[in-house]
This record gives sequence, structure tokens and C-alpha cells, in this order.
Amino acid sequence: MKKVLIGAVAASALLLNGVAFANADLAKSSGCLNCHNVDTKLVGPALKDIGAKYAGKADSSAYLAGKIKNGSKDVWGPIPMPPNAAVSDDNAKVLADFILTLK
Repeated sequence: MKKVLIGAVAASALLLNGVAFANADLAKSSGCLNCHNVDTKLVGPALKDIGAKYAGKADSSAYLAGKIKNGSKDVWGPIPMPPNAAVSDDNAKVLADFILTLK
């Protein structure tokens, strides 16, 4: 029984790790990483800083998904984030949830 439990935990960890990589790949293919890095400011803020700012706030995932789709300005400084209408609503939600895990 102990081996089964350890195997299940290990498999879960691999599955979650695979999801994180898939979401990082989605961020790259969606153009997010053209202006954002995970750990450091580039043109826009680091994704982990965004995640930390909005972690624990009500509706933060929906808020960030809206910012991903519609863009924003004057939130992180003078450089506006352009809209990313090519990202589907579902992918914007996945990206927002991914960013919130980076805090």
C-alpha cells in the first residue's frame, strides 16, 4: 500500500509539473514572453510580480484574463500593454491562472 501511495504522489507531481511547463509554453506561444520574463522585468513586469500583486484578491484570475485580452495602461508604469485579441478566452484564463501560481 505504501508503494502505491508513493507512486500516486510521484505521478501527481509529474502531472502538475507538466501542466506548469504546458502553461509556460502557452505563454511563449501567445507572445507574453516577448515583453515579460518570469523572474525579471523586461518591457513589462515580471510574471511572478504580477502573480504576487494579485494573489488572494477576489476575481484576480478573471481580472488578469481581461487584461491579457484587452490590454492595460498605467498599471505598471507608462508603457501600455497592448490587447492580445488572438488569445482565446479559455487560454487567457489558463494564462492568468498560471501567472497567479508564480507568486
